[in-house]
Amino acid sequence: MKLLGKVGIVSAMTGISRVFGLVREMLMAHFFGTSTLQSAFVIAFRIPNLFRRLFGEGALGAAFIPIFAEVERTEGREQAQLFFARVMGLLVCVLGLLVGLGILATWAVEGYCDETSRWSEAMPLMRIMLPYALLICIAAIVSAVLNVRDRFAIASLTPVVLNIVWIGVLACVCPFLPAEGYWRIGTVCWGILIAGVAQIFFQLPELKRVGFQLRFCFTGWRAAPHLRKVLLQMGPASFGIALAQINICMDGWLAFYGATWAPSALEYADRIIYLPLGLFGTAFATVLLPTYSRQVAAENVTEMVETLQHSLRTLAVVMAPMVVGLIVLAEPIVSVIYQRGLFDAQSVEWTLRAVIAYAPGLLVFSAAKTVVPIFYAFKDLKTPVYVASWCILGNFTLNVLSVIYLPEGWRHAGIAASTCINSLVNTLILLVILRRRGIPIQLWGLCPVTAKTLLAAAIMGAAAYFGYGLLIQWCPKWLALFTAIAVGGCTYFPVVTLLAP
Repeated sequence: MKLLGKVGIVSAMTGISRVFGLVREMLMAHFFGTSTLQSAFVIAFRIPNLFRRLFGEGALGAAFIPIFAEVERTEGREQAQLFFARVMGLLVCVLGLLVGLGILATWAVEGYCDETSRWSEAMPLMRIMLPYALLICIAAIVSAVLNVRDRFAIASLTPVVLNIVWIGVLACVCPFLPAEGYWRIGTVCWGILIAGVAQIFFQLPELKRVGFQLRFCFTGWRAAPHLRKVLLQMGPASFGIALAQINICMDGWLAFYGATWAPSALEYADRIIYLPLGLFGTAFATVLLPTYSRQVAAENVTEMVETLQHSLRTLAVVMAPMVVGLIVLAEPIVSVIYQRGLFDAQSVEWTLRAVIAYAPGLLVFSAAKTVVPIFYAFKDLKTPVYVASWCILGNFTLNVLSVIYLPEGWRHAGIAASTCINSLVNTLILLVILRRRGIPIQLWGLCPVTAKTLLAAAIMGAAAYFGYGLLIQWCPKWLALFTAIAVGGCTYFPVVTLLAP
């Protein structure tokens, strides 16, 4: 119950962020639709996210949290503050250099490409947004400190700052700028950069309340054993996450190669999928890493297994109806959320195909977010990397086959589906590895719960689908959609309670 209480806090804060994120995507759809410029923006924005996953909440965060918690417990707050400051100093130096080299690389790519090339359109946007990589990584490590101190609310609410600034630019500035050229999209990029600074300052009061300050120490790195331990721990994870993020970037580039509108359609679908995933899957992952770390430090493996299995059962009950609901109501969901301005009926069709392909991934993405932190808690960052590297190779192969063999209007859906398959295979392999290491996870015990929740979700889906079909003849689409969702919810909860009490 204590774990679920923390998950509830993170889920609520993340839910607020996801709702604001969905509003921002609605405005992006209104102003840019599935245009080539919007796809170029999506490609450019993925580069800062690559750094965020490597040096922020990804590899560095995974290595930093268990060691920071150990230093604070065994050596006191003063040494933990010094360790935190040295990590931040090293982060600024490394990322500052990489950002500078990245900006130079955009000039080289732009000079190589033809002026009319779709690839050259992303380079000016990337130059503006690359410094955001440094800012968001600083904010992510500050959030990690707050999470270790069980202050999940502010850390989980920090992405809202980005969305509020982004929405403000779209709603208050873009309408007064020329629609042609880079005026509007360039202003959005500058807004993102300003939001990165705001995200750091937003967390500083809470950081001070838990007894820490944001400092940067640029000396004593070589003599700091805990810093060396972090670097050694994050090395394998960095490689694995780099592979995963490069794979995501390659997905976008392959989609861009397949059709200029495809990255935009995938991004809009991704925003819809990430709303429930952020509410529950990401919330569990945020809470579970510190929780697992404490349980492993206390050598309480039995409690850790109970935490994992309870988390997986809870996620199955929560995510199954969302999977079915997104599949059967994909068209009205996409239409109600996005269809306005430059986002026309064709854009709806492209996006709903991606939503349907992504939807089953809600179950496996959530499961992965609960399993991988166990390896991090044991300070084993190599195994997830080794498994992920092979799965990523398979994912890339499926993506290439999708681009080559599927019709143009379906290539992006093939890319989305291969992402789900890759995540499923990756998670199953990791669970088997944990079993072989003697961790008593009851894999077969999860199957009945999952099967019953999927059956209840299928009954719910039928009620929602036929309910929407009847309602759309008598009321507006948005009202029919929300009523169908309510009908589905009223059907699901009694059925799932009966089947899986």
